[in-house]
Amino acid sequence: MKQRLSPDTYRRIQDGVRARLEAGGFDGLLVDDHHHVAYLTGFFHFPNERPAAVWLTATECLMLVPALEADHAQKQNTVAEFVVYPEFPGVEDAFSILLGQVRPTGRIAYSPATPAGRVEKFKTYAPDATWVMSEVLEAARLLKSPEEIALHREAARVSDAMVEAGLKLIRDAIASGSPLPTEAELASHVTRFGVSTMYAEHEDVVVGQILAGGLVYTGKNAAFPHGLPSAERVKQGETFILSLGCAVGGRFAESERTFVMGQPSDEQRRYFDVATRAQQTGVEALTAGRPCSEANRICIDVIRDAGMGQFLRHRMGHGIGLWLHEPPWIADGDDSPLQPGMIVSCEPGLYIPGHGGYRISDTVLITETGPERLTNHPRTIDECIIG
Repeated sequence: MKQRLSPDTYRRIQDGVRARLEAGGFDGLLVDDHHHVAYLTGFFHFPNERPAAVWLTATECLMLVPALEADHAQKQNTVAEFVVYPEFPGVEDAFSILLGQVRPTGRIAYSPATPAGRVEKFKTYAPDATWVMSEVLEAARLLKSPEEIALHREAARVSDAMVEAGLKLIRDAIASGSPLPTEAELASHVTRFGVSTMYAEHEDVVVGQILAGGLVYTGKNAAFPHGLPSAERVKQGETFILSLGCAVGGRFAESERTFVMGQPSDEQRRYFDVATRAQQTGVEALTAGRPCSEANRICIDVIRDAGMGQFLRHRMGHGIGLWLHEPPWIADGDDSPLQPGMIVSCEPGLYIPGHGGYRISDTVLITETGPERLTNHPRTIDECIIG
């Protein structure tokens, strides 16, 4: 499959944002976050001190781009007209060049992601405009187009395959009598597998911040939700978590599973059962119209009602899109309603100090008829026993 969205898709995305700007009473939009730039134009790059930005109005879409990136942007068939500046910091500031050309007036939206110092530049270089912080673009990114959903669906398939590749490395070690892999070895192996799978099976691979990767925790280390892979080896009698994901066409998915090396103890079964029931309940709660905070409460209450609330460390989940963690937040404090076209994670977890962790995460599409799991690797304890 081709990873890169078509120019027509980006034009439809731009028109959708234009409709939102008009509805909000805005005359234009200026955004500089690299995810926003990629969303609007298809230009993916590694952000650095040289800014790239998009200026969008009812009649134009311009992209501010440094000269050394212009050919890179052209190669990606970026859907925008270029305003090229020579270098950073340059004799003239890049935003002075852009705003001096477009001379904005009226109400202009900018993203909360824009640094405050940069907003001051906007005001200095375009004093006739009224600059208004707005989440108009963030709101547009919440709802995925069918073309984007196809990319997320493929990312979910590859993420599941990465989990299976990690298990194969362990099973091969058991079969050969070799030492079981370390967390770091597992993380490196599944990352290589995810990247090589995409280059082998896809055309025009889109390289964003990461293509594939994840976290691997075993034994007591799994009690730390975001612990980094170490030299600790997978051991018989312990649980381990594969927390993996990838991006296809810049659109992410994640697949996370907990496994047990050998026959689980009664204690391990008890924790695993609660984590599984919470995750299943959470997925079922992801229905259109339900507030995100309510879905979170329904899910997390399974853990609290089991008397294990002291082992909670985080919310039920989060949105997934051009980055792994983005709105909506399936958590207390986000009362926005779930809507068809959103893609979110469902990943409640238990973290028992000195023992281990239990987390199962699926990438879930919100539809009009209910939630659809995009990741489908087996998740019950009897399916997750290794050896």
